[in-house]
Amino acid sequence: MPTTRSARNQKPSGAEDDAAGSKHDLGEKPAPDTKKQKTIEETLEGSDEGKRNGTKTDQKKTEKPEKSANDDDSDPAKKTDNDDKPSQKDSSSSSNKTKSDKKESGPGATAAPPPDKSTTAVEEGEREAVPSSILEKGIIYFFFRGRVNIEEPSNVGEIQRSFMILRPIATDAKLGDGPIGDAGNSRLIAVPKKVFPTSGRERWIAFVEKTHASFGALREEFLAGNDYMTKTAGARHTPAARPAAEGVYAITTTGRESHLAYMITLPSELGGLQSELGLKDKGSFILSTRNPAYDAPRGTALPEGPDYPEEVQESFRSLRWQPTKPEHLDYVNSQFLLVGESNGIANALEHDQDGKEDEKPREELQRLEDEDTHRMEELKGDDSAAIFADLGARAGDYPKLETTF
Repeated sequence: MPTTRSARNQKPSGAEDDAAGSKHDLGEKPAPDTKKQKTIEETLEGSDEGKRNGTKTDQKKTEKPEKSANDDDSDPAKKTDNDDKPSQKDSSSSSNKTKSDKKESGPGATAAPPPDKSTTAVEEGEREAVPSSILEKGIIYFFFRGRVNIEEPSNVGEIQRSFMILRPIATDAKLGDGPIGDAGNSRLIAVPKKVFPTSGRERWIAFVEKTHASFGALREEFLAGNDYMTKTAGARHTPAARPAAEGVYAITTTGRESHLAYMITLPSELGGLQSELGLKDKGSFILSTRNPAYDAPRGTALPEGPDYPEEVQESFRSLRWQPTKPEHLDYVNSQFLLVGESNGIANALEHDQDGKEDEKPREELQRLEDEDTHRMEELKGDDSAAIFADLGARAGDYPKLETTF
C-alpha cells in the first residue's frame, strides 16, 4: 500500500518573489516564419550529444544543431523592453502559415473519446462554489529521464530532462476512489533545465511536448525507453522515464499573474532526489506564455512554433509575454516562462484586491490534496505501483519511485 502525505494546514510565509514581467528583452528581430524542420529531440539533444561524443548521429549529419535549450545562460527575463511591437512582415507571414505545416495541436486536433464514468475517480458537479481565481485544477506527475545510455542517474548532471504531466479535471469536480481514469486530455510539459526553479532568481523556458494525450500514448511514446542504432556511435539506449512525485495542482490567477500551485501526495516524505530537482511539499511557479511572433530567447528555439488560432495570437497584442491561461497549454510547442517562488504557494493564492492571501483557493486545493491522499492509499502496492496504476501501466515495466539518487 502506498504511503501518502498527510494533509497539512500550515500557512507558508516569506517575502513575495519578483513576478515575471509581461515584457522581456528577447532580441530585436521578429520571429522568422516557422518551418517544419528537425524534431524537438534532434534540436534540443543534438548539441549535447555531439559535444559528448565528438560526432553526430546519422539523423543529424546534414544539419548543424542549434544551441541546446539546456544551456544555463538562457535567461530571457534579465532585461525588459518597452518596444514590444512585432514587425508587419512577421505578423503577416505568421498569419499566412497553414495548418498542414504544423504538428497536430489545439482543442480540435485529436478529439478524445469521453471518459468512462465507471472507471474514473473524478466526480463532476460535486463542488458548489469554486473560487473564480482557479482557472484549472487536476493531478500532476513529475518525471525525469536519464541521459542516453544512463539507466539510473546518480545525480542531476546525468539527467537529460525533467517533465510534468498535467491531467486536468473539471473545476467543480471532487476525487473519489480508484484510478484517475483516462480522459485523453493529459499534457506533457518538458523542462529542459532538468530542475525546477525554486526562487524568483531562477526563471527559464519550458514547453508543451504533447497535448490531449491518452495514457496509452504516454506509455508508448514517453514512459518507455527505446534502443536505436547510429552510424557513428553504434547502439544507443534511451532510458525509461522515472517517477519523482505525484500530487494535485491548480492554475490560478491574481489578476496580474498566473501561477501553477501544487501539493505533493507521493512520496509521503520528500528525499534528496526531490530536493535536488527543486520540488517542495507545497510549491508554485509563476507562468508567462511567450508570444511566438518574436524570436525565442537564445538557446531555446524549437523547430516550429505553436499553432495558435487567431483569437489566441491576437490576445498577445504587442506584448512579448502574457500571463499563462490553460488554453495556451493545449498547443504543442507552446513555450512559457517558469519562474520559481520561494514562499511556497502563498503568492499563487494571493487575493487580487488587497494583496492578502485568499483562503478559498487554498481550501479548495487542500480538499483536493486530502481526496488524492485517500485515493492513492486505496491503490494497491507501493508508491510506484500506485502512480503507474493511476496512469494505466504496470509498475513492473518501469523504474521505481526513489527518494535518493
